[in-house]
Amino acid sequence: MDTPAPVPADCPCGSARPYAHCCGRWHAGATRLQAPTAEALMRSRYAAFVLGLRDYLLDTWHPSTRPATLEPSEPGLRWLGLDVKRHEQQDADHATVEFVARSKLGGRAHRLHERSRFVREHGRWYYVDGDIR
Repeated sequence: MDTPAPVPADCPCGSARPYAHCCGRWHAGATRLQAPTAEALMRSRYAAFVLGLRDYLLDTWHPSTRPATLEPSEPGLRWLGLDVKRHEQQDADHATVEFVARSKLGGRAHRLHERSRFVREHGRWYYVDGDIR
């Protein structure tokens, strides 16, 4: 079970919307796991990384590629921002999202540039995997 993190005022996903009206609604409550698009799910997963919500990350990872567990983030890791480059819908149940996530660890800046694949099953979007760019 995740330890609750302080609730931020602004959503960490970079939408410029309040957390409670953005990714926060996907992280908890009756609508958990119900992100309406692959991009919304990807943004909510980024926010979950920022907030340390490992249970949410595992719950939104497709069972075919999901790891058994996720280790906590490296101590001192700070997520700095998310830039969604592209969201492409291949068909009603398959999509890709290309993004750049920036972080800092030990005084060094890092960029994760990924093209992620998503699938929708039984009305829910799941992260499948991604190609690092």
